[in-house]
Amino acid sequence: MTVQDKIIIKGLLLRAIIGIEEWERRDKQDILIDLTLFTHLDAAGKLDDVDETINYRTLTKAIIQHVEASEYRLVEALATAIARICVVDFKVPRVVVRVEKPGALRFSRSVGVEIEREAIDFE
Repeated sequence: MTVQDKIIIKGLLLRAIIGIEEWERRDKQDILIDLTLFTHLDAAGKLDDVDETINYRTLTKAIIQHVEASEYRLVEALATAIARICVVDFKVPRVVVRVEKPGALRFSRSVGVEIEREAIDFE
């Protein structure tokens, strides 16, 4: 059965060193992260048991710790690292990760990437 259920985390605002320019690597910048975690939620819904779902609080704490300690040059690399945490460490079957840098381009609210990964992508 294709996984259609989703846990959605929107607007996770963190700060990290990210960018290729020297000035971008001096101070932490805002990073906006959205996650869509595809997983089976039927057992959690029937049993009302946190052990039957992804503990998104624990997952989010792991992402926060990683991102705030990171120093990536590209948002693509940061998005891939976040996807790896979800899929490899937390066994999420499939994840969509959106990473944005607000104010990265003049006249633009935000610039970012959106990637989709599953376990096979990290083998």
